[in-house]
Amino acid sequence: MKVNKPTQVKGQSKSQKWKDVRGKRCRPPISSSDLNSSPVMARVIKEHQASVKKKPNVKRLKNKAKSVSDSKNKQTPQSGSKKSHTQANGGSAFKMDNESDDSQEWKEYSQSFHRNGVETSGNMEDVRPGRLEGEALHHCAERDDRQNHAVLVMQENQTLCFRGKCFLTSLYGRVEVMGFTIEEGQQSYPLFSPASHCPLTIRALESSDHTRDDRTEAAAILRKYLPSASRKKLLKRVTSNSSIILLEPMETPLTRFLSSFTDLSQLFSPPMGELMSAVLDTPLNGLGMIPLVSTIEGLKMSESYREALNTVVNACRGDMDGCAVILVCGAKNVGKSTFTRFLVNTLLNHTTSVDYLEGDLGQTEFTPAGCLSLSTVREPLLGPPFTHQNTPEHMIYYGQSSSESDLERYLESLKSLWRRRSPSRETPVIINTMGWVKGFGFQLLVDMIRFFPVSHVVQLSHSGTTQCPTLTPDFLRTAHGCQTHPPAQTALAEFTESQSPPRSYTHLNVQSEFQGVGRQGTAKHQRTNEHRELSMLAYLSQLQSADPGPVRPLHSLTPYQVPHTAVALGAIHCDIVPSHMFYAANASLVGLCCLAEKVTSRGGPVVLSKAPICPCVGFGVLRGIDMERGLYFLLTPVDPSVLRKVNCLLLGAISLPSCILTTQPGFEGEMPYVTTDYSFDLTGAGKLRVFKGLTRPSQIGM
Repeated sequence: MKVNKPTQVKGQSKSQKWKDVRGKRCRPPISSSDLNSSPVMARVIKEHQASVKKKPNVKRLKNKAKSVSDSKNKQTPQSGSKKSHTQANGGSAFKMDNESDDSQEWKEYSQSFHRNGVETSGNMEDVRPGRLEGEALHHCAERDDRQNHAVLVMQENQTLCFRGKCFLTSLYGRVEVMGFTIEEGQQSYPLFSPASHCPLTIRALESSDHTRDDRTEAAAILRKYLPSASRKKLLKRVTSNSSIILLEPMETPLTRFLSSFTDLSQLFSPPMGELMSAVLDTPLNGLGMIPLVSTIEGLKMSESYREALNTVVNACRGDMDGCAVILVCGAKNVGKSTFTRFLVNTLLNHTTSVDYLEGDLGQTEFTPAGCLSLSTVREPLLGPPFTHQNTPEHMIYYGQSSSESDLERYLESLKSLWRRRSPSRETPVIINTMGWVKGFGFQLLVDMIRFFPVSHVVQLSHSGTTQCPTLTPDFLRTAHGCQTHPPAQTALAEFTESQSPPRSYTHLNVQSEFQGVGRQGTAKHQRTNEHRELSMLAYLSQLQSADPGPVRPLHSLTPYQVPHTAVALGAIHCDIVPSHMFYAANASLVGLCCLAEKVTSRGGPVVLSKAPICPCVGFGVLRGIDMERGLYFLLTPVDPSVLRKVNCLLLGAISLPSCILTTQPGFEGEMPYVTTDYSFDLTGAGKLRVFKGLTRPSQIGM
């Protein structure tokens, strides 16, 4: 793509404009107006009393967790006089710069401790396993207003379930979040617990080193983060199995951009159904996180859920030959995405990376909807998909949230991605699939199991039954796919160019038991179309500056100028008359793709007649078309060095969220690109869709 240098916006350098802002941690001062995450929480809510119930957890493996942070992210965020820790996981490298003071502090409190170091005169609720809530948080947490952070002491198997967002750093001991173990010495991790998904839970784990002098080390740690009075209070709670965590407010370009839209301003606050269960009067106030009482469940795992996780993790650790290839399938709203995130995080405790093949067009994990991709995951997924949007190593823009209109292109795109993966890699692979498990959707699953060297099929269901036939190896021998039919051994041989019969695999049936399983969420931000919009907005947030400051609307950003003759323009979701292509593409989202053949022009725009299967490097907003000068005006966060390889703009059915166009500040009168004077009831007013499926299931002998 030949890209003309855009005019610089006053007060903004080029490096700032196109700088990759993912993972940047911008922490502006918290104002008094931000102390409560939601205006509706102005009054103190009466805390609900509930019996403490111990939640089951995944069986922990014997070997210690490995650090998965990249060298560029290993710095611990600075806060006041805080210093980063450089010791290995589980190690102790805190400098004892004032041991005499520590010894004196412990002598003062030695009379109030019994054999395990637990205060005998205090309230014992804060040292029992279970949910930390209410009064217990006042005993276990202390806040330093000068540095705007809080320190929390948790005992083994204690949990903290919350809504909101924050940075978590393990100062002493270790905790687990969504299957990932966070130990002292690691970087701080961002935690996202929005109202759109299940709330996150922080769980304290047993100490991995029982030979440490926990009293003196804890005193030295707390001195760095708390004043004397607060430090002495928390020292009473420290035992040999305690975990000490640092919680800090988090503000990033993503959170600033999302909160700039009125409809999303309460995204990180408890939804109405949880409002009465929020705990406000705690030392954690103002940090961006709101604890929830035990009546609100976090992630609920059934026995089959835990068994499937352990089986897969043990296989990935070396109980099988070659690398594990895990295909996760099931109907809509049974928890596939949550299971997959938990599995990725658990694997990252024992390996440095996990490969992820995205086959779900509607609920993608790392990209906006409509993409098929192959990613290498190196960091834990501690939030829903819109909080960790990332550019995959390989991506193909399919252009729709469902594959039903062109099944062949869907399968060929997945095959193309798999071929790009090095056959010598021994990294575990997770294949995510769609929730379409009937008719052609089920046949696609059959094809995928035959095409790829699957070692495990995890099939999620609910209510004691599967919503489609059980995909066991025996069933697959007689099942029909869209492109494959019995005998099954020919499909894999053709795809892998191997004459060996297909490998058998382990089938794992997981019964989901969480509340609302099998039903789409009805609360605000919980519908699937809203999840797709959040992912798109998260991708566009990369256009914002990493520096703290006001959010800049997209229409105020300087676009790239791309000549019509430098790129081809095509539509992949419907048939469009070439003369109307510019009308359809204007103010739309386009995939930035790289065709293998060179684009040649006879002086005018180049329009594709057929949807290609080609690499995609990102997305852009075609914010304007200049017919006189022959230019496209394109907004994109893709780096200019990558843009030079782009020679194709693909228009799909994935549209921009309406708030991008309707809530633009600074406009008076009629907004551009927005109209209400349009009727879809007129003949020909809608899009002309072409179905490219195969023979219907009723016409195939099953």
